Amino acid sequence: MKAVLRTRTRSLPGLLLALLVIALTAFAPQATAATGVSTIADALRKSPVYVDPAAAAQLSTAEADTLARQIKDANKPLFIAVLPAGYPTQDLFTDLRTATGITGLYAVRLGDRFDARADSSVLPRTAVQNLVTSVQGETANTQLTDFTNRALTNLGGKAPSTWGGGSADGSGVSSTALIAIGAVIVAGGAGAYALVRRNRRRHQEEQRAALDRLRVVVDEDITAFGEELDRLDFHPAEPRADDAMRADYERALNAYDQAKQYMADARRPEDVRAVTQALEDGRFSLAQLAARREGRPLPERRPPCFFDPRHGPSVTDATWTPAGGSPREVPVCAADATRLADGRDPAIREVDTDHGRRPYWDAGPAYGPWAGGYFGGGLLPGLLIGTALGGWMSAPAYAADYGTGYGDFDTGGYQGGDLSGADFDPGDFGDFGGGGDFGGGGGDSGDFGGGF
Repeated sequence: MKAVLRTRTRSLPGLLLALLVIALTAFAPQATAATGVSTIADALRKSPVYVDPAAAAQLSTAEADTLARQIKDANKPLFIAVLPAGYPTQDLFTDLRTATGITGLYAVRLGDRFDARADSSVLPRTAVQNLVTSVQGETANTQLTDFTNRALTNLGGKAPSTWGGGSADGSGVSSTALIAIGAVIVAGGAGAYALVRRNRRRHQEEQRAALDRLRVVVDEDITAFGEELDRLDFHPAEPRADDAMRADYERALNAYDQAKQYMADARRPEDVRAVTQALEDGRFSLAQLAARREGRPLPERRPPCFFDPRHGPSVTDATWTPAGGSPREVPVCAADATRLADGRDPAIREVDTDHGRRPYWDAGPAYGPWAGGYFGGGLLPGLLIGTALGGWMSAPAYAADYGTGYGDFDTGGYQGGDLSGADFDPGDFGDFGGGGDFGGGGGDSGDFGGGF
């Protein structure tokens, strides 16, 4: 028994030494060409730039430090990894985003090739493609510097809280850091959970404020449509009424009831889109009813009057130039078409803002869902080019708050730099197509560049 106890006692220093080696290894750069994604992710959680030891010739330590300092000073969630040419590419971006767990823009220099992916809440997919295309064919430092300069200009969100003040390569670990490993592991989960809860609470407050601002405008729209129904000189039982007229009238009444119910149930700004869609459906039904009663051909389905959807369906397109913008064709009602033809101003829908009454397209991004319900996502961007609302909708800040669907909030509530873990849309990190692909064509979903 004494011999057994003596053997176990002697093994204790060896066990401690083994644990120390494991801890040091976790913080040391990996020397193999096929560094694990988890190792890269660990490094990126500490600093925005990671250079694989096997790719050290591509980017010097000084150059990596300069990039990392620039990204940190800008307070933006940009992650850059420089890897050797032979690094495995299958699902690289998706796996790296999952392992890092931070919402942001991820760029990878792989040998002499380059590509990037991003959460749509920080940078739209098209913007990522354009950035990647603009730096193709450059040397490593020039390419990464140009990409960083251009990306930081438009990138939404902020730097993650996990970035510390250590060196960019993650070396030089002190004994104090090793002693604190256990405490960090214990506290990290609680801290990340608290951060996520705080971000969600902030996002919910922003949603409520945006919805309250929209509610005033939508209630005006619902009231206006209800007054149209009250003024309507039609009764389903009148002698001239037929089944088609009664069906039009019933659809208009149902649309009014639906709009009121949708607004009562609305909890987020994007819920307003269903309300304005219902109102537009109702007004088109009234236009059909009027045509039937007057013996005219039924109207074609057109978008509402651009200047004020309460004017009803448009009857033609007219050229209009917003202040400081370029001319474009917009759908207009008959009255506004006459005003424009006579050189007069159209009857523009104005809403309350912090700076007084303004046209809805100059009133801020909160009106995106309201306008999107009337005009639809496909038509709206072209109509709003050159206006404040159009500019907001194409900017990363709008995407971060309202998503990429013209008014859709990011349902996860994660902004750039947030610790979302594996809660993200893998489609953002899959096949982009176009300029972002390596190999010149659309690749398999999830592949780095698509040509492998």
